[in-house]
Amino acid sequence: MAKSKSEETPLMQQHKAIKTRYPDAVLLFRVGDFYETFNEDAVIASKVLGIVLTKRANGSASYVDLAGFPHHSLDTYLHKLVKAGYRVAVCDQLEDPKTVKGIVKRGVTEMVTPGVAVNDKILENANNNFLAAVHLHDDAAGVAFLDISTGEFFVAQGTIEYADKLLQSFKPAEVLYAKQQQKNFRQHFGTKFYTYTMDEWIFTATYAHEILLKQFETHSLKGFGVDGLTDAIIAAGAALHYLRDTEHPHLQHITNIQRIEQDDFLWMDRFTIRNLELLGSSVENGNTLLTTIDTTVSPMGARLLKRWLIFPLRDINQINERLDVVEYFIKETDLAKNLSLHLKQTGDLERLVSKIPLKKINPREVMSLAKALQQVCGVKSLLEKVPHPYLAQLAMTMDGCNEILDRILREVTETPPILVSKGEVIQMGIHTELDNLRKIARSGKDYLLQIQQKESEITGIPSLKIAFNNVFGYYLEVTNAHKNKVPETWIRKQTLANAERYITPELKEYEEKITGAEEKILALEAQLFEELLSALQPFIKPIQLNAQVMARIDCLLSFANNAVQFKYRRPHITDGFHLDIREGRHPVIERGLPPGESYVANDITLDKEKQQIIILTGPNMSGKSALLRQTALITLMAHMGSFVPAAAAEIGLTDKIFTRVGASDNLSGGESTFMVEMNETASIINNITPRSLVILDEIGRGTSTYDGISIAWSIVEYLHDMTSARPKTLFATHYHELNELENKHARIKNFHITNKESGNKVIFLRKLAPGGSRHSFGIHVARMAGMPPKLIERANEVLAHLEEKQIGGPMQEQVKHISAPAQKVQLSIFDAHSDTFKTIREMLENVDINRLTPVEALLKLSEIKHLL
Repeated sequence: MAKSKSEETPLMQQHKAIKTRYPDAVLLFRVGDFYETFNEDAVIASKVLGIVLTKRANGSASYVDLAGFPHHSLDTYLHKLVKAGYRVAVCDQLEDPKTVKGIVKRGVTEMVTPGVAVNDKILENANNNFLAAVHLHDDAAGVAFLDISTGEFFVAQGTIEYADKLLQSFKPAEVLYAKQQQKNFRQHFGTKFYTYTMDEWIFTATYAHEILLKQFETHSLKGFGVDGLTDAIIAAGAALHYLRDTEHPHLQHITNIQRIEQDDFLWMDRFTIRNLELLGSSVENGNTLLTTIDTTVSPMGARLLKRWLIFPLRDINQINERLDVVEYFIKETDLAKNLSLHLKQTGDLERLVSKIPLKKINPREVMSLAKALQQVCGVKSLLEKVPHPYLAQLAMTMDGCNEILDRILREVTETPPILVSKGEVIQMGIHTELDNLRKIARSGKDYLLQIQQKESEITGIPSLKIAFNNVFGYYLEVTNAHKNKVPETWIRKQTLANAERYITPELKEYEEKITGAEEKILALEAQLFEELLSALQPFIKPIQLNAQVMARIDCLLSFANNAVQFKYRRPHITDGFHLDIREGRHPVIERGLPPGESYVANDITLDKEKQQIIILTGPNMSGKSALLRQTALITLMAHMGSFVPAAAAEIGLTDKIFTRVGASDNLSGGESTFMVEMNETASIINNITPRSLVILDEIGRGTSTYDGISIAWSIVEYLHDMTSARPKTLFATHYHELNELENKHARIKNFHITNKESGNKVIFLRKLAPGGSRHSFGIHVARMAGMPPKLIERANEVLAHLEEKQIGGPMQEQVKHISAPAQKVQLSIFDAHSDTFKTIREMLENVDINRLTPVEALLKLSEIKHLL
């Protein structure tokens, strides 16, 4: 039977009313010194947090589930709930229980969701915590990415594919979209993101403009370069609305919105980001390019480097600008060392300053902010003395914020507590009344000692002592041996077994004075600290700019450090289409080699005129895939403005890097390995430009041998014959038949990875050499993998049998006679009416194709060959 409201306790009535407004969130309800959860929230909290689930009475003859934890443990438990994917509403007491009769007023002071988090335990130093919003419009999309913990705000607009690539790159913690777009969103982006849907009216241009103009206090958005990007603006407006809807009204640190323009950056689709293992490894806990090149020393630098990796530059001047600074740091070792020392002591300035408007910064963090500003001053001073135009320009954009820095150092104690309520936050000499109150509080002990000595002399009680408890404050304690000496003016408060406790008017008067002073001290300190935070508000934007400059310097110093430590060289970026890498190395594999083992470097040359496509063959495990990937990674690193792992590199400006590497299923989407492979390859072919670099590895392996060879063959020819593009292409394959393409097309060249056979062993030399390879040594690799000897022996027998039947030979001969594409003419092998063809027809009619194995099919083909 449903319980009526009148039967519920007043506390539960209040909880129910607040919970109704936040039905999809776990409500942490402050009751005294605990945060309590009730009903279904209690079940969730008990399971996720590992706390005890109990029951408590709720009015007459009813119970509710209950689970709680101490209020001081909020950060720890909040972190666990949000990481588990729950939205959490923090409901606090809005009144002092001591001053209220009846139920205490309560309200939600903060809503924390995966994409809206500022708690240090939830956030990762090296990663942004982006909230994304997506607005779908026909075949286009607007996207916005907002990190409330740093104030960074980005928008973009373009195709669905572009939006998908950005979502994969930014990896937002939460994605917002309109409720009516749920089907479309899942169709285009799947279910891999934590999402939240909102009402359709929020995703309108008028409302978005209104909320953005109010946030930035401007009359238009033209100054941000986003005016006209309607879909992107709608997404940005939805993100801001969500912040306000989750009880985050103070957003003064969100001062700017930046446009991500697709043409400004080297394009890599999500397959390429995955295949090149830029951010994630296919091996558990494996190294990535990011972990390999990230030697930044500040959290801001680490986050920016990740963005540089995902968005490499396409402007040759900007690339050379970074390369110039890296080269300068390599030469000026003392400058680099001193800058690095300052950066290490800066901490996360970007997130510290963002806590000011959010009312989340504590006294200790304010002092950390001051120390970070001191490091900013140190960096600015160093750069101002440097005769380098780019670094000098950075120095000019930095602001030491000396006024507020001096005020913090003057007003805040050197080692303040985390909580203002602990006291000792404000220094002496700042506020006269505060100083006087402190003298009263601090001299209290001395004064009490004087009272004790005076009363002891007057009464003749040598063992008299003064103490304190929470029941009746300060008191005088007299042992039973001397209680007959107690004056009549003393008031007895407590009798013990061996003593009695008394108070005096003088003692109570001073107690009130001390207690009042301590309360006033805390109130004054809280007031003065709040005034300091208000004074910090105008400095938010210049401090954010300082953080951005420090992050940029950190990244460039990281590039310089890598170049010196790992012998990277400066790439030469040109406006041409030539790619020439001398003694190139794979940065990730090289770093993971055992001590004493050196990476086998290789040269790669690709251009549009003579060597546009390289067909790369070689044994399994010989290093083909590594060579393909290192070519792409070196090109990518050069466009980031980094030195590269090579003896020398001339790299023509590249606008897109495409890769199709490895095999993977999309079972949930009903797509086979081969279908996924064809989808990705089709996407590459349909988006190629003259400046593209294409990396293809083992195309066609997901289907039958003949289909695979046919598709791979035609792909290579298509890329060669694209008069509008001629993309630079590396094509690794086990289909040795493709080597014949070199004889038919001018710009296709064969190369192989060398090996040496010694007895029954194969030694992989990992060196690139001209010419094609005819062996894959697959059985040898199977032996290395630990296959049973009997299985290996049988495999060799089958291979020998197939070779004896010349299954491989005729195919090699057949492909030599494949000519370039000609006019389509339909021919039949049965057009001739000889007895031989009649016999072949009868043989084929008698074959049960559904039961034919691949080996039997090849044997049958050999039989037909002999008849011909």
